[in-house]
Amino acid sequence: MEAEWSTGRAVERRCARFERLYEANSHLILAYALRRTDEPADAADVVSNTFLVAWRRLDDIPEGDRARLWLYGTARRVLANHYRSLRRERRLDDKLRADLGVAVEEIDTQLTGPSSAALAHAFGRLSGDESRGVDPGRHRGPRPAAGRGCSRVQPRERSSQASSCPTPVRHRTPTGRHRSPTLPRGRSWSS
Repeated sequence: MEAEWSTGRAVERRCARFERLYEANSHLILAYALRRTDEPADAADVVSNTFLVAWRRLDDIPEGDRARLWLYGTARRVLANHYRSLRRERRLDDKLRADLGVAVEEIDTQLTGPSSAALAHAFGRLSGDESRGVDPGRHRGPRPAAGRGCSRVQPRERSSQASSCPTPVRHRTPTGRHRSPTLPRGRSWSS
């Protein structure tokens, strides 16, 4: 019972010492941190982390005015860690932006479709009827350039160009797409 009582008093003395240390120095450490950070929230983080270290190492803190010097030294190291974290965060942001730029370019390439050489190769492997089913406009001759008042061929127009009835196109299209050449896994038409 005596050990518990003495432990309880030790905790009370420890808490009382920390409170005195905090009341006497927290405003000074806050002013120190405010002069060295851009944001008040960062300064508050520096103060809280400084006093967290002080609580953990309360037995190592010297008495009297030397305690303030110890707290300033701890705050300096906490600030160094803060700025190191900011630099690491900026490097990661830059890397993420670069990686995201590459990913967007790859997606743009995938959305714009395969190169014309890859398409010509794929169409070359299809029979005449199959290729007309996939792209009936392919056999009309050269296509006008986009942006000169030309729009994409609508499905009804496409079917009328392929035959007089839209039904044959609907039947031929799945066959042509089903028999189109496939690429090994991990490859794309553009590579």
